[in-house]
This record gives sequence, structure tokens and C-alpha cells, in this order.
Amino acid sequence: MIPQWKIYPRSQGHSTVYLKNVVTDPSIEVGEYTIYDDFVRDPRDFQRNNVLYHYPINHERLVIGKFCSIACGAKFLFNSANHTLGSLSTYIFPVLFEEWGLPVEDIPKAWDNKGDIVIGNDVWIGYEAIVMAGVTIGDGAIIGTRAVVTKDVPPYTIVGGVPAKPIRKRFDDETIKRLLALKWWDWPVEKIHRNLENIQSGNLEKLTTDT
Repeated sequence: MIPQWKIYPRSQGHSTVYLKNVVTDPSIEVGEYTIYDDFVRDPRDFQRNNVLYHYPINHERLVIGKFCSIACGAKFLFNSANHTLGSLSTYIFPVLFEEWGLPVEDIPKAWDNKGDIVIGNDVWIGYEAIVMAGVTIGDGAIIGTRAVVTKDVPPYTIVGGVPAKPIRKRFDDETIKRLLALKWWDWPVEKIHRNLENIQSGNLEKLTTDT
């Protein structure tokens, strides 16, 4: 487990941070060892620059698992970025409640609430990709550069495009099933260290025999 005070995983550069140790918003949950890299802005400002339209009035969460890799400029757009489609107008009358004499508690009626954003473990989110409200991304998935993710992504699936669509699975169904059962990201750090060669080389057989 990384110390709570440790922000930068690399001594030779400060563009990459352990995201868990720079996020302060209690409605953003980040797992151990997940990293964010930003060569344009200070990566410590992820919460302000990358988690957008995320207002307390909606009581929504961003949940990111362990060992994820999030590239520069990736964005998470929450429900207030939406304008309601259930009205005859998309205009934000409830937000401008003072102008229109509406009750302040009706502000959320200005948008359609699609729920939380949930990112699994060992997910790679590419450069300037966008993940929309209500989306769940499964363990081991890959989100392509500048993809716009509007629907759930199955585990170990590569998606890309606007809107994002499946390109291919990373492994065959049986391998995916075994990996999801293995949950190596939940292992003690010592066991992960011991198995780094097997993880990196893709040696699933040796990985499953380690106790």
C-alpha cells in the first residue's frame, strides 16, 4: 500500500500522480496505485480540471478502481452537463430560478440524472477520452484516445470512437473469466511483487498457481 503522503510515483518527473493522494472530494473514490498523468496542467488539480459538472446537489459519485492508468486530459462529465429531454425546451429554467420565480430545490429538474460513473480495476483511459454520467467501465477495459463513452463497457474490452463502440476483447472469454476470478489487484503488495514477471509476460498459468 502506498503511503498517504506520497504523491509522485516517479522521482524523475512530476507529471504523474497517485490519484488517491491528491483527491479530497469525499464523493470521488480512488483505489490504490491508480495514476493520472498530465503534461499540460498540474496533475494534482485532477479533481477541478477533469471531473466536470460534478455538483453536490446531485449526490453523485465517481468511483475509480485500483491500478488504473488515466491519460492526460481525460474527462468525467456528470449529470449537470445534461439538459433535460423530458421538457418541451432544453433551456435551464430551474437553474435560473431567481429570474423565473421557481423554487431553488427544483434545480436538478434542469437535467436528466443518469447516475454515478464507476470505473473498474486495471482500466486504461486514453488521452482526452470522455466518460459520461451513468457509465460503468469493467475491469481491464481500455478506452481509446478521444473516445466518448456513453454506454457501459464490458470487462477486458477495447472501445473507441464517438460514440465509443467495442473494437475487440483483449482476451478470449475463458481467459477473461479466469482473470475476473483471480482479481490480482486485490492481492497483498508482496504477492503482486512476487508475480510481476508473470503479470507482465501474460503467464496466467503461473499466476494462478501462486499461493
